[in-house]
Amino acid sequence: MNSDSDLQIAGDILEVPHLLQPAREHPATVAEFAGLARAIAADRSQWAPLVQYDAATRWYHRLRTGPGYEVWLLSWVPGQGSGSHDHGRSSGVLTILQGELTERTERGTRALDSGAQRVFAPGYVHEVVNDSLEPAVSLHVYYPGLTEMPMHTAHCEARAPQDPVTA
Repeated sequence: MNSDSDLQIAGDILEVPHLLQPAREHPATVAEFAGLARAIAADRSQWAPLVQYDAATRWYHRLRTGPGYEVWLLSWVPGQGSGSHDHGRSSGVLTILQGELTERTERGTRALDSGAQRVFAPGYVHEVVNDSLEPAVSLHVYYPGLTEMPMHTAHCEARAPQDPVTA
């Protein structure tokens, strides 16, 4: 009986570079885009010095671009909101960097604290609002890059379930 293990026979796989997947320079999956947003969020030196606040409108700054994607930094003073909208053909990752925002969809309302992350597909309708008393900062990653943001006339609010007999 042979007592050699497969590792002893084959050696350490990490020592065989041609068998390893090369590290990607840019994200290509939902998980990698979410990871990019978390990495940027964790490094305040990348975004905190850039943040500005505007009492009249949401402030925004394109932080980075890559092949087919964009990363945006937004600030929200109390009371500012996005209005009900979708992101056209873009998918996205919303990450709260500082403060608290409220997301409203037809399915309900969700408070998003610092560190919270939301991932959405094309056509996802929501409204984001700063309902708190403190400013907030968020990071938005869009793939493909954001080319449209259709507004919706109806506000996103949770609807009571309808009685199928009377509906």
